[in-house]
Amino acid sequence: MATLPTDTRNNGGSLKGIRGPILTFKADPFIVSNEDDCYDHYTDGLIVMQDGRIVDVGDYRDTAPRHPALTEADIDRYGADSLIMPGFVDCHLHYVQSPMIGSYGDTLLNWLNRYTFPTESKFRDKEFADEVARIFFRQLLEQGTTTANVFSTTFAASVDAFFEESERYNTRMITGKVLQDRNLPDSLRDRDTEESVFIAEELLKKWHHRGRQLYAVIPRFAPTSTPLQLRLAGDLYRRYIDQGVYMHTHLDEAESEIAWVKELYPDFDTYTDVYRHFGLVDRMSVFAHCCIVRPEEWDVLHSAGCGVAHCPSSNLFLGDGEFKYWEAKESGRAVHLGIGTDVGGGTNFSVPRQLGEAYKVAMLRGRSLNALRSFYLATRGGAETLRLDHTIGSIAPGYEADIAVLDMEPSEFAAWRLKFADSIFDRLFILMTLGLDNLNKATYVAGKKVFDRHRADTYLYAADL
Repeated sequence: MATLPTDTRNNGGSLKGIRGPILTFKADPFIVSNEDDCYDHYTDGLIVMQDGRIVDVGDYRDTAPRHPALTEADIDRYGADSLIMPGFVDCHLHYVQSPMIGSYGDTLLNWLNRYTFPTESKFRDKEFADEVARIFFRQLLEQGTTTANVFSTTFAASVDAFFEESERYNTRMITGKVLQDRNLPDSLRDRDTEESVFIAEELLKKWHHRGRQLYAVIPRFAPTSTPLQLRLAGDLYRRYIDQGVYMHTHLDEAESEIAWVKELYPDFDTYTDVYRHFGLVDRMSVFAHCCIVRPEEWDVLHSAGCGVAHCPSSNLFLGDGEFKYWEAKESGRAVHLGIGTDVGGGTNFSVPRQLGEAYKVAMLRGRSLNALRSFYLATRGGAETLRLDHTIGSIAPGYEADIAVLDMEPSEFAAWRLKFADSIFDRLFILMTLGLDNLNKATYVAGKKVFDRHRADTYLYAADL
C-alpha cells in the first residue's frame, strides 16, 4: 500500500471510492524471482479517487480512516463474487475491421484481399466510420478494456471518428492514419506518398495529447509501403518521438509475409532490418505478432526498447504462427510484452479470452503460461509495452483511475467450478480458460463508471456522469 506524498483529501474535486476485492500488479513476474513481490491482493480493499486519479489504495480498514471526507454514499461496493483490477490494455487491434470479424479465412494475404481491404475502403465515409467507432468502443468497455493501441485506416475520417468517440468516454487511446501506398486496391491506397505523410502529421498535430488521446505513425506493414513512404514515416516518427508519439506496425507474422518482404526488400537480411533502416525501430515502437522472429531480430528489438503485442486468437484463426513468449522474455534481451485481440483477425474483443488462447499457443511448444503472468500482461505488462506504466496498468496512487470489475461468478457452472479452486490465481486461470464472454461487471474510465451491465443506461459518456 502507498499514498500520494502530499495530502490531497481536501483539494480538488470530491472523493469517490470503490470497495471490494482488489488485484493489481507492481512488477514483471517474468523477470522477478519471487512472484509474490509482483502483485498486491486485498480481499476487502478500498480505492480512493479524485479528479480522475487514484489517491489511495489498500485494505479498507486501514485506508478508509485516512479519508474522513469519503462517505459510504460515495463508495461503490462490490462483494466477494467480484474482483477489481486495472482496466485491460489491448496492445494491437483494428477498429476498422469490426464489420468483418469472424470472416472465413485461409491465409493471411488472401484474407486481407478478400475481406479486409474492401471493408476498410468504406471508411472514406465519415458516417460509416462514426457508426463503427460507436459500436467498437462499446465492445471494448463491455470487456473491461480501457486503453487500446489501434489501427485506423487510410482516410482521415477514420482517425477523426475514432478519437471523437474516445473523447466522449475520456478513454486513453492510441491510433493514427495508416500509411499504405502500394499493393492495395486503388480504393484504399494512398495516391500520393508525400501527401499521405503530410495528412498524418496534420492529424498528429490535431489529436496528440488532446485530452487523453495519443497518436501513432502507422505504416501498415512493409509490403504495403514503398521505400519512400517508409523513409518519410520514419522521419515523421523521429521528429515527434520525444513528444510521446508511437510507431505501430506488423512484424514477422507469417512465413508468406516474411517471404514477400524479402522479395520486395532483397537488400536486407531480416524483416526487422527493413524497419530499422527507415528509422522505425525505437523506444516508442510497437510491433504486432512477432511469431517467427530470428534471434538477431530479438536483439535489435531489445536494444531499441521496443514493445511487442502477442495476438494469439488471430494467429490461431489465420494459422500464421506460434508466438514464443519465452523468446520475447529471454533473460538479457527481454522486450516489453503485451496482449492484443487483433480484431478482426482475432475473433473477440475480450483480453481475458486472449489469455486462454495464449496459454494454448504456449502449450503447443511444451511451455505453459500461468494466470499471474497472463493477467500481468493484460494490465501492467500492456502499459509497459505502450510506455504508459507510469500512468495506467496498475491501481496505485497517482495513476489514472481506469478500472475493470470482473465477475468471479459469471455463470452457474463457473460459480460451482470455482468452489474447487483455492487461490485467486487458480480462479483466474479457470475463468480465462473457460473463455466466457461475460466476465466484466463494470468499467471505470478516469474514475467515472462509463459501463455498468446492471444499469438501465449500460453505456454513458463521461459528460453524462
